[in-house]
Amino acid sequence: MNTNQPSSSPSLRKRIAIIPGDGIGKEVIAEAVKVMSAVCSGTANKLAFTEFDWGADRYLRDGTTLPADAVEMFRREFDAILLGAMGDPRVPSNQHAADILLGLRFKLDLYVNARPCVLFDRRLTPLKDRAEKDINFVVFRENTEGLYVGMGGFFKKGTADEVATQEDLNTRKGVERIIRYAFDFAHRRNYKRVCMSDKSNALAFGHDLWQRVFKEVRADYPAIEASHQYIDNLLMQMVRDPAQFQVIVTCNLFGDIASDLGAQLAGGLGLAPSGNINPEGVSLFEPVHGSAPGIAGKNLANPMGAILAAGMMLAHLGLAGEARAIESTVRAAIAEGKTPAELGGSLGTREVGDWLANTVTRTGVGIA
Repeated sequence: MNTNQPSSSPSLRKRIAIIPGDGIGKEVIAEAVKVMSAVCSGTANKLAFTEFDWGADRYLRDGTTLPADAVEMFRREFDAILLGAMGDPRVPSNQHAADILLGLRFKLDLYVNARPCVLFDRRLTPLKDRAEKDINFVVFRENTEGLYVGMGGFFKKGTADEVATQEDLNTRKGVERIIRYAFDFAHRRNYKRVCMSDKSNALAFGHDLWQRVFKEVRADYPAIEASHQYIDNLLMQMVRDPAQFQVIVTCNLFGDIASDLGAQLAGGLGLAPSGNINPEGVSLFEPVHGSAPGIAGKNLANPMGAILAAGMMLAHLGLAGEARAIESTVRAAIAEGKTPAELGGSLGTREVGDWLANTVTRTGVGIA
């Protein structure tokens, strides 16, 4: 799903930073690079990949997480970042993962978290009597504020009188820009419905701000039907009638929860891509699933989420035809059973990547 305005340039050379991460991240990102290279092989568009070994292995070896000059290097030298799953049981605190992922989100101001929830085959949804047309929406999550900024602390930690506080940060600027991005996206895609979700009936200050800003911004888009649902009702409605949604926009915590539910409705986290986007700068794309250390190195991981994330990245960079080709080929793989075990197939991680790369090269599906 293209979450930004595509370029009209007939030939592009894009510089992609690759951070494979931990566990199965290394395996699935390798397959994503394979498919990206294949889909661009018959076009004038060129991709240049640079890999960075930032992950648990490097952290345990020399303490490196996110180097001090990394953010400026990405701004200066790269067009996008493809990130694998982070997390390793050898690092119980996951300090390296927090420094890298959250560090990049905040320091690159990746304020849009885009999570498309698209059902490719009705056999994959746990919902009864639902078809592909019923599950096709995107969740936009505010990505740099809310409860995830780390404001808070402990008092008398470890005692019977312990107090823990966690502060929910909402700014006028942050709320307005994510809501406006959601409406702009709907306008570009000719979508007719945008739903904002909050919990303003309980969070009377921070989410009152969401209510007021949503009311003001929606007035600038009279052709779009704007609605509001409290987060608990939104989650129920996503299960009861997902077809009512096209664009959902919400805060950091609620977007994390709603987008994971949406992924399950569409077949599971193994098929879920995401984009962490700064519309004016370098953006980061990643599969949603975890590092799954228990199956790492066994050729069992599903690479489709990473491959679809690569497709999102290409669309964001202006390679809309190549992005369509990747999505169409993933659909074909699912229809033909060329899938890993978690989707009912018998192929391994590398074999799924090989099939997708060979098929997209042979057919050129969707390339304009």
